[in-house]
Amino acid sequence: MSKFESAMRELPLVAILRGLKPTEALDIGAVLVEAGFRLIEVPLNSPQPLDSIAALKTQFPQALIGAGTVLKADEVRAVAAAGGELIVAPNFNREVVAETVKLGLTSLPGILTPTEAFAALDAGAHGLKLFPSEIASPAVVKALLAVLPKGTPIVPVGGIGADNMKTWRDAGAAGFGLGSSLYKPGDDAATVANKAATIVAAWKALT
Repeated sequence: MSKFESAMRELPLVAILRGLKPTEALDIGAVLVEAGFRLIEVPLNSPQPLDSIAALKTQFPQALIGAGTVLKADEVRAVAAAGGELIVAPNFNREVVAETVKLGLTSLPGILTPTEAFAALDAGAHGLKLFPSEIASPAVVKALLAVLPKGTPIVPVGGIGADNMKTWRDAGAAGFGLGSSLYKPGDDAATVANKAATIVAAWKALT
């Protein structure tokens, strides 16, 4: 958890590299780490995701590398075996969170309601991914934070970019997950570097 907390303090933005290929992983990872990203996930519905995770973990030990779209406990074990330290899901599954905590990894399950949020925290989640944020609003973040344990990090994901972080941040969002606004399959390293610089600058303008 200390690595997760440190990353959240440094730059609480999760790079979501859906569709990343292992052959691209190190080039894309390098520009993200150079831009300041310390939280990087490769969704499991990407090509050979465990190979990308292993390569990123080896090359960038300063970052918290892991997987997204983790739906089953056996997938948690596979990510851990590849060296992943971060488990992100679009949903809350108690077995997934329990296995993540058991293996000493960081758990960020997806939630949308207070019931899911409290259940996820009770299961041991370290933070909450508000997903899909397109069907929520900053007011949802504010309402959840009013009743959740103090300090619970809520990270909206879905439709977040440099142009709309402010209203979410003002409502109390701890950080954000960035998908297509940061990386799309086929983007080269230079393209991702430019997107990353814009997003990081937008975040720093809020802090």
